[in-house]
Amino acid sequence: VQLQASGGGLVQAGGSLRLSCSASGRSFSMYGVGWFRQAPGKLREFVATIRRSGLTDYVDSVKGRFTISRDNAKNTFYLQMNSLKPEDTAAYYCTCAAPRGFYSDYRKSSEYDYWGQGTLVTVSS
Repeated sequence: VQLQASGGGLVQAGGSLRLSCSASGRSFSMYGVGWFRQAPGKLREFVATIRRSGLTDYVDSVKGRFTISRDNAKNTFYLQMNSLKPEDTAAYYCTCAAPRGFYSDYRKSSEYDYWGQGTLVTVSS
């Protein structure tokens, strides 16, 4: 599986961006997918995930502002980011996890199998 992220850019605080991640390969609908981000000098952190069931989860700092979604027919998933803040500035990475047959904690980066390249989001104050 190869992932290609797009949609990053420069935006003013309070603005919006939509990140997209397209996936190659079959059986995309069976994968859990997510977004992580890494700000300069900081560790990579979980942002959002959506399971194959459609169940979503977010880090507290983005709840109510970000929405993760997926379009299995297009092998693509998205991160709609609204009310952006300067502290959202980071490289955003899309990722997906092959089904394992047991519960996976998708907040952990170690649960994922494939990663896209980062797309940079810069929020100016």
